[in-house]
Amino acid sequence: MPGDALNTLSREALEAEILRLRATEATLRASEERFRTILETVDAAFAIVEVKFDAADQPVDYRFLEANPAFEREAGVNLRGKWVTEFAPDLERFWFETYGRVARTREPTTFESYAKAFSRWFDVRAVPVGEPVDRQIAIIFNDVTARREAEERLRASEALARANIERVQLALAAGAIIGTWHWDLPTDRFTVDDGFARSFGLDPALGREGIPLAQIVATVHPDDQEGLAQAIDEAVARSGTYAHQYRVRRADGRYYWIEANGRVDHASDGTPLSFPGVLLDVEERRAVEQERDRAITQLRALTETLEQRVDERTAELMNAEEQLRQSQKMEAVGQLTGGLAHDFNNLLAGISGSLELMSTRIDQGRLKDIDKYMAAAQGATKRAAALTHRLLAFSRRQTLAPKGTDVNALVDGMLDLVRRTVGPGVQVETLESADLWPALVDPSQLENALLNLCINARDAMPDGGRIAIETANRRIDPRAAGRQDMPAGEYLSLSVSDTGTGMPPEVVAKAFDPFFTTKPLGQGTGLGLSMIYGFAKQSGGQVRIHSEEGRGTTVTVYLPRHRGEADRDEAAPGVGLAPHAGIGDTVLVVDDEPSVRMLVTDVLGDLGYTAVEAADGAGGLKVLQSDARVDLLVTDVGLPGGLNGRQMADAARVSRPGLKVLFITGYAENALLTDGRMEPGMAVLTKPFAVDALASRVRELIAG
Repeated sequence: MPGDALNTLSREALEAEILRLRATEATLRASEERFRTILETVDAAFAIVEVKFDAADQPVDYRFLEANPAFEREAGVNLRGKWVTEFAPDLERFWFETYGRVARTREPTTFESYAKAFSRWFDVRAVPVGEPVDRQIAIIFNDVTARREAEERLRASEALARANIERVQLALAAGAIIGTWHWDLPTDRFTVDDGFARSFGLDPALGREGIPLAQIVATVHPDDQEGLAQAIDEAVARSGTYAHQYRVRRADGRYYWIEANGRVDHASDGTPLSFPGVLLDVEERRAVEQERDRAITQLRALTETLEQRVDERTAELMNAEEQLRQSQKMEAVGQLTGGLAHDFNNLLAGISGSLELMSTRIDQGRLKDIDKYMAAAQGATKRAAALTHRLLAFSRRQTLAPKGTDVNALVDGMLDLVRRTVGPGVQVETLESADLWPALVDPSQLENALLNLCINARDAMPDGGRIAIETANRRIDPRAAGRQDMPAGEYLSLSVSDTGTGMPPEVVAKAFDPFFTTKPLGQGTGLGLSMIYGFAKQSGGQVRIHSEEGRGTTVTVYLPRHRGEADRDEAAPGVGLAPHAGIGDTVLVVDDEPSVRMLVTDVLGDLGYTAVEAADGAGGLKVLQSDARVDLLVTDVGLPGGLNGRQMADAARVSRPGLKVLFITGYAENALLTDGRMEPGMAVLTKPFAVDALASRVRELIAG
């Protein structure tokens, strides 16, 4: 029995506990339902998030465990179960740090912040939830973007208002604003402030009560009253802003310029209501504007005559410059002709004197002295030829035969001659570039230039020294080309350096001038460097000097690079040879100088050639276009009659394509060269020339 009673009590207690649990569950469900209903209907956004930390316990992301509809509306996407970096990868670091701090410290926080990823402002409350180890927080926030924007607009408006008030106060303090008015149009009541009243000598009390408009208009200058009335009527009729300048009589009885600025406001039915405004003192501004207008008028008048005055001044400067150039030209010509006359008169004296004595001795039968006078005349003739050669080189008019030249080989071939010339007291060494490009240059003229530079270097070292001959490849860029007065491109450089006395800058500046020399009288013509300069420029290159007193001089010749292999040197003809003609070999000689034609035809006749003469290009071309045999054309380049030697040869080669041509000239002719080189089957011989050189060149061309 007692056992049955105990069992009964246990069942009743169990049933009571079950009933209590069910009631509790029902209450909990009802509470959760109410809570969910509140969350789903409340306007505030709510979410529970789990904050993710890295190994250094720094927050790096957070995931949405729960989010109410308001939250999803704010975010524009269903966030449940998603990490924030999935849809906002550029979210500011501030949000991670703030939520991480709440999850880690369990301290709630409230703040407002701008989320750039959403382009909105949020008011946020963040509180920790759950167990600390879960790192979960609940966040409640509202979108306060509209409020923040309204506040920002209000602040901007207040700032603008303050700025406007400050400007008005500054204008009043500076006297720019004379005063203010208010015109009530329906009652025609015109009131003004104290500043307005004082400016016009009116009673301030009356100004506050109202002044008749006629009394105000009476202060306006009579000439401006009609225009003012029209401006007021137009502003009242159309409403809106008003501005007008006119003169008024102020308290001191004088008229001043003012500007009235105001605004006419209309009712909705178009009835004019009010016309407030301010008066500005523009007297000083008008005075400045008048001065400006006067200055503009004067400037226009000046501009109209400026061009004429500039033209006149330019003409004066050009005339002065032309006179200066002419003076410099005459000075240079005087220097050139003076030196030339001195040297040539000496040479002509030797030639003419030798010829006179030869004639006298022949008439006397004293033939044993003839050889002495003949040698003197020939020596003077050679020196005269060398002088003209240097003059032509200086003026860039010498006859050149440029070809691809191995400059290293040329230098090596000149070393023995250079060492013999400079003597044992001067050490000569070379610094040659191993991969030197060929140069497009006349090798014989380059040899002369190199020898001249070495002689100058020797003369600068009277007590002995060292000469260095150096070759190198040079690429001249546009900037360096501008400094060195030469086209940009690729060049070969040939430098001659000495350890001599050097030159001061004023001497370097004149070093290339003709007949300028620092050597004692009779020890130099002053044409050496000028000849090298002219040769380099004519070859398409340049020459530059670097010198320091007591430390020596370096002269560098720049020569254009030759694209291709260097030409092989041809064996020089034997000296003193007199090769004779083949059977029937015929040479046409064309020269406008009878003495030259006579000498050439006599030499050719002595060698067994048949010589045919012509005095000009037309006569020579007539022979060449006939059926006559012509094995070689020997012609001057400069011929009278409108047809030069090169043109005649080109015309003849149309019908005689294999015609050999020897040009004899004492002056450089650009027409001789094609692309900087002589055409095949053509050669040039510079006047004056030796008879054996003419004979060898004739035989060489005909046999070739």
